Amino acid sequence: MKQWPVYEILKEAAEKWPGNPAVYDDQGVISFSQLFTETEELRKHLLNLGIKEGMGIGVMAANGRNFIIGIFAAVGCGAAVMPMSPLLKKPEIDDILNDAKLHAILDDRTGIQPLDAIETVIPLQQGSFRFGYTNIHELVAFAPFVEQPAFIRFTSGTTGKSKGVIVSHRAVIDRIVAANNGLQLGSNDTVTWVLPMAYHFMVSIVLYIKFGTAIAVAKDFLAKNIIDITNANNGTLLYASPLQIKLLSNDAGREQMPSLKKVISTSAAISPDVCKAFKERFNIDVSQAYGIIEIGLPILNYVKSAEHPEAVGYALPGYTVDILDEDHQPLPTGQVGQLGIKGPGMFDAYLLPPMLRRDILKNGYFLTADYASKTEDGLIKIEGRSKSVINVSGLKVFREEVEAVLETMPQIKQARISSSPHPLMGQIIEAELVLHEGASIDPEDVLSYCKKRLSAFKSPQRIKIVDSLPMTGSGKLQRN
Repeated sequence: MKQWPVYEILKEAAEKWPGNPAVYDDQGVISFSQLFTETEELRKHLLNLGIKEGMGIGVMAANGRNFIIGIFAAVGCGAAVMPMSPLLKKPEIDDILNDAKLHAILDDRTGIQPLDAIETVIPLQQGSFRFGYTNIHELVAFAPFVEQPAFIRFTSGTTGKSKGVIVSHRAVIDRIVAANNGLQLGSNDTVTWVLPMAYHFMVSIVLYIKFGTAIAVAKDFLAKNIIDITNANNGTLLYASPLQIKLLSNDAGREQMPSLKKVISTSAAISPDVCKAFKERFNIDVSQAYGIIEIGLPILNYVKSAEHPEAVGYALPGYTVDILDEDHQPLPTGQVGQLGIKGPGMFDAYLLPPMLRRDILKNGYFLTADYASKTEDGLIKIEGRSKSVINVSGLKVFREEVEAVLETMPQIKQARISSSPHPLMGQIIEAELVLHEGASIDPEDVLSYCKKRLSAFKSPQRIKIVDSLPMTGSGKLQRN
């Protein structure tokens, strides 16, 4: 059998830790040996159905063992795999199929039926998968310009047209080994998992399997359920979004999570006030991590999370992280510029349009589309997204900074900042606010609150109360 390095990760884990728990989920607990056995059975079934090297296959499933089984089985056939969320709607699935030209889809029935024709139902020990081919002919190779493609994921599309990021088997291995130089996870750890697996598989889930770390899947992200599953399974790491950490920090109970050693916030910036509230509630610091589809996890703030919770941290070993000017040259310490990263496990290519990594890098750096700053000792802080900068009378305003201030008001659950043209000032700042249930707010109080905490040019000129704000599938705020 031809070896596929990502598949070998699961095989080796089953050999090293056969009886150790691999996944705790709604179906109970499954060991690494059992996980591999079920995956191997599904892999053979997919091979018999015609899945092979050169194909692209979508795997759509809910968080849990079956998602892991489905993805590793497909990778083990030599296919490139797209993890897909079961929350996707039919038009979104159609767009994915049109853009990615996948040959088949495997799904666990927790979402809508992705294809009009389902050719096969594949039984599992718990549940089953539906399988169907699309109209893409098997002779049309998926991403033939990349050697051994393992995964494709579309960027979240927060600020524009989404791109297909292709990561090879070799790159996956390189990035998870590099990431664990910072995370330091092993076979005695259990991760409390609350994020969508579809958007965090390439580094997180594969990394946990590689290093024998158990995954305890929370059925939802209500504070009580996260606390319960952490304590039931002696969770040592909570990997969550700022929203989930905020919900935990607001929990009115007294139950602690004594086994928890580390809490990592990812996906978006987190307010220092939320970090402080979490520390007061659970007596543990929140560390930010900077993850990006094209690279993995190059930056982590374990070292100064208590003193500087607003910072994303230091570059992990093997990575070069610099703040760059418009010519892609490093800027002096303390200046704000483009965040550029070099290091292991970089993506291999974009699918739309097809572009190899070497044609995308600038002076060897991947440009992240973030503005950032760096201290003398290398601590990195994200100042804002390059595509979300608002110019007010020639002065730069980062939407994230204003949103973070607004969300410290007790009545405000979520804020989104945008802009509109102005004949004299260039742009003016507008705020959309989602209030907590039962709350009310006077726009004048909002303006007064901002003016006490922000420079005058950063304060919103228009305020609108809305019922909700659109989010991307990975939990990021969708920009206009």
